[in-house]
Amino acid sequence: MTDPNAIQPSALDQLPDRDPEETAEWQASLDAVAREAGPHRAAYLMRRTLERAEAGGIALPKLLETDYVNTIPTSAEPALPGDPELEARITAWNRWNAAAMVTRGSKHGVGGHIATFASAAWLYETGFNHFFKGKEGDGSGDQLYIQGHASPGIYARAFLDGRLTEQHLDNFRQEAGGNGLPSYPHPRRLPWLWEFPTVSMGLGPLSAIYQARFNRYLTNRGVKDVSASHVWAFLGDGEMDEPESTAALALAAREELDNLTFVINCNLQRLDGPVRANFKIVQELEAQFRGAGWNVIKTLWGSAWDELFALDTTGALVRRLREVPDAQVQTYQTRDAAYIREDFFGTDPALVEMARLLSDDKILECFHLSRGGHEASKVYAAYKAAVEHKGAPTVILAQTVKGHTLGEGFASKNANHQMKKLTVDEFKAMRDRLDLPIKDSDFVDGVVPYGHPGADSPEVRYLQERRAALGGPAPARRTHALPALPAPAEKAFASFDKGSGSQNVATTMAFVRLIKDLVRDKETGKRWVPIVPDEARTFGMESLFPSLGIYSPKGQTYEPVDRDQLMYYKEAKNGQILNEGITEAGSMADFIAASTSYATHGEAMIPFYIFYSMFGWQRTADQMWQLGDQLGRGFLIGATAGRTTLTGEGLQHADGHSPVIAATNPAALTYDPAFAYEIAVIVREGLRRMYGEAKPGEDQNVFYYLTVYNEPLPQPAKPQGLGIDEGIVKGLYRFNTAESAGIAVAAGAPRIQLLGSGTAIHWALQAQKLLAEEWGVAADVWSATSWTELRRDALEADAALLRGEDRVPYVRQALQGAEGPVLAVSDYMRQVPDQIAQWVEQDWSSLGADGFGLSDTREAARRHFGVDAESIVVAALAQLARRGEIKATAVKEAREKYGL
Repeated sequence: MTDPNAIQPSALDQLPDRDPEETAEWQASLDAVAREAGPHRAAYLMRRTLERAEAGGIALPKLLETDYVNTIPTSAEPALPGDPELEARITAWNRWNAAAMVTRGSKHGVGGHIATFASAAWLYETGFNHFFKGKEGDGSGDQLYIQGHASPGIYARAFLDGRLTEQHLDNFRQEAGGNGLPSYPHPRRLPWLWEFPTVSMGLGPLSAIYQARFNRYLTNRGVKDVSASHVWAFLGDGEMDEPESTAALALAAREELDNLTFVINCNLQRLDGPVRANFKIVQELEAQFRGAGWNVIKTLWGSAWDELFALDTTGALVRRLREVPDAQVQTYQTRDAAYIREDFFGTDPALVEMARLLSDDKILECFHLSRGGHEASKVYAAYKAAVEHKGAPTVILAQTVKGHTLGEGFASKNANHQMKKLTVDEFKAMRDRLDLPIKDSDFVDGVVPYGHPGADSPEVRYLQERRAALGGPAPARRTHALPALPAPAEKAFASFDKGSGSQNVATTMAFVRLIKDLVRDKETGKRWVPIVPDEARTFGMESLFPSLGIYSPKGQTYEPVDRDQLMYYKEAKNGQILNEGITEAGSMADFIAASTSYATHGEAMIPFYIFYSMFGWQRTADQMWQLGDQLGRGFLIGATAGRTTLTGEGLQHADGHSPVIAATNPAALTYDPAFAYEIAVIVREGLRRMYGEAKPGEDQNVFYYLTVYNEPLPQPAKPQGLGIDEGIVKGLYRFNTAESAGIAVAAGAPRIQLLGSGTAIHWALQAQKLLAEEWGVAADVWSATSWTELRRDALEADAALLRGEDRVPYVRQALQGAEGPVLAVSDYMRQVPDQIAQWVEQDWSSLGADGFGLSDTREAARRHFGVDAESIVVAALAQLARRGEIKATAVKEAREKYGL
C-alpha cells in the first residue's frame, strides 16, 4: 500500500537530473530554513523565488495566489493628480443624491438599491475624473459596463453635471409618464446615456470581453482604428458566480486583450449574505484569473493599514488576514474594538503584542472604514497600472464595504440589498459624515432634499473640466447620423427568382450562397461579419474560409493540414469570419458587439450568426434580450430548423419551439421562409430597414431571426404577380391555387386553404395533389413566412381600433374571400401557427410537431407527429366533413388508406 506521506512522483521525475548533488543542496537549504525560521519563512522565500523566476522569463508555473495584501504597496503609488479635495466633495454630493433618489422613490413603492453604489463610489468617481474617455474626443471613447445596481450613483453624477434634472431623479423607476429613469442601465429606455444593459448578471463581463475583442477586430480589418478605446467592466464579486462571468477569461488572455479591465467590487456580500462565508472570494478570484492568464491587481486595504503592516515584522498579520474567512471580516465591520482585539489579534502572541500598540480608534478605523476601494489614491494607482499593462487583460479586485457611509444600520448588513431607504435622522447623520451644507430646514415634511452646490460651483466646474479633458460626458451613447448603406446589387437577390430547376437545395445552402454574393459587394461587402460556433462545415460555409479568412489576431502561424485543398482552413489577422469554437454564448456576445457598432463606433456592421436553431434561443435567449435592449441590428440564422428536418439526430437537436421563444422578443422579426427566393426578399428588406432608408415611423433597431432547413428540396421559381414581395415581408401570400398548379379539379369541388411555413409547405404541396387526385378536393397553398409578424400586425390593428382608427389586420385582408376552411401546418408546435387563429375569419385548424423530438428518418418522424402529406389530407378531409361538404366516411377511408 502506498505511503500517503511519501513524496509522490511528479513531472520533474520525467526529466534527467544533470546535477543531483546541487539539487540536494537546494532541498537541504529549504529544509534548514523551515527548521530554523519556521515554515512561514520558508514559504515566503519560495514565493519570492518563484516571482523572481517569473519576472526573469524562466518557464515555471505561475503563482495563483498572493498574500491578502495590496498588489501595489503605498510606497509605489503614483501621486494622485487633480484636486483630491474637490473630488471628495463631488463624490459626497453623488453619494447623497443617489441615496435621496432611491429613498424618495420608495414612497411610491418602486424601490431601488442604495448599498452597491455606496460601496463602489470611488471606483466610479476615480475613473470619471481621470480615466474614462468620452465620445467627443478622438476615436470612439471608452466602453463602460456599469454594474446594474449602481445606476443611482451614475444618475446622481449626471444630475450634478447638469445632464439630468430633479424631475428626472424623482421619476427614477417611473417611466410611463415621460422623463423617467430606468431602474438599471438600459439603452432602449434611455438611449442617450446608456450603451450597455448589464443587470442580467454574468452577461456584462462576457459582453465586455467580446466587445474588447471586436474592437481589435475592427482595427485589424481596417474598418476603423479603435485602438485607443478601453473597455471597463464593473462587476460584483457575487456576480462572478454566474458561469457567463468567467466563460471567456481564457479568450481574453489568449488574445492579449490589454484594452480590457475588469473592476470587481469585492464588498464580500451578495444579495442574501456573504459571497464566500467560510472562504475568501478575493483569493478564489485571484487564482481563477491568474490561472486564465490575466494580470491581477488587488486593492484591499486603505492607508490606515500602513501602520499595522509596518509593525508586522514576523508576518503574523499577513498570515491572519489570509486565514480569516470573509463572513468574519464582515462581522468585524459591525463589532467594537474589544471584540476585534480578542477575535482577530488574540490568536497569535505576535498579534497580541501588536494590538497593545494600537488605540481602539485605530483598530476601528482599520476594520470599519479603511478599504482600498474607498480611497482615491489606491484606486488611481490600480487603474493607472491596469491601463499601462501590456500583453494581457487586467482584473482589479477592490475590497469595499457594502453600504459604506450610509451608517451603522446599513454597512455590511446581510439585508442591505433589500434596504431601500434611510430615515430622516439617518440622512442627517450621513450629511454630517459627508460634511455637506444641507440644513435641517431643507427637510420639508420629512422629505429628504436633493443636494447641488450650484451650476457655477467649484465642484461642478471641476467635474465638467475633467470630463472635457477626457473627451466629454460619460457614460454616453451616440446615435451617429450615419448615411444609409447603399443597397447591394439587385442581381444577388434576383438570382433566386428562377428557382433551382431540377436540383434540390436546402434553404440553409441558399442563404449561404446569398451571403457569398453579398460579401463581394464593393460598397457593403466588408461590413458583413459572419459568425459561427464551430459548425461552418455543417452549414456549408467552408467555401468562405479561403476567400474571407477566419479572424485571428496572430494570423496563421502554422501550415494548415488541408493546405492543398481548394477550401483550406485559412486564419488571418484581417480575417472576416468569427469562428468562436463551441460557444453559443460567445458567438452571441460577438453578434451583440457587431450589431451595435453603428452606435458604439459610428460604423455600421452587418453581422449574421448561424447556429443550430435548437441551441440558439433555447440556450442564449437571455442574450437575445440583451441584444434587443442594446438596440442591436443584424441577422440571426437558426439552421437545421424544425422538429423533423434534421434526420437521425434526436430530441436534443430537434427544434420545435424556437419561433415561440423568439415571438416573446419585441425586437425580433421572426421568419420561417419556405423557399430560396423568400430568403432573398427578406434579407433585402432587412438590409433596407436596418441599414438603409427607413420609412416614416419605422423602427430600425430590430433584428431578424430566420429559420432555415437542411433538407435538400426543390426550390420553385418566384410566382408572378403583384404583392408577392409585400406578402413575403408581411408574413403571408398565396403561393398557388389548385388551378394554377395545373391540378384538375371538378367545378364546384370542395375547397380548403392550406397554410404552411418553412419545410412544411412542401408537405402541403404534396397534400394539395393528393386531395385533388384521390378525394376531389381543391386546395390552395399559402406560404406563411412569418406567423409572428402576422400576429403583431393584428395586435396593432386591435390597438388602433381602441383609438378609433379603422384598421383591418393584414392576415384578414390576405385571406378575404378565400373559400373553405383554413388548415395551417408547420414543423413546430401548433402554438406557432395558432398565433393568428383569432384573426382568421374562416374555420381554423392546425397541425404541428408538439412534444419531444425523436431519432428516425424524416418520413417516420413526420408520420409520428402527424404532419406529413397524408396526415394533412386526413385533417383537411375532417374539416370539410365537419362542415358537411364531404361525407364523414371519407375521413375513415383516408385514415385506413394511408395507414394512420
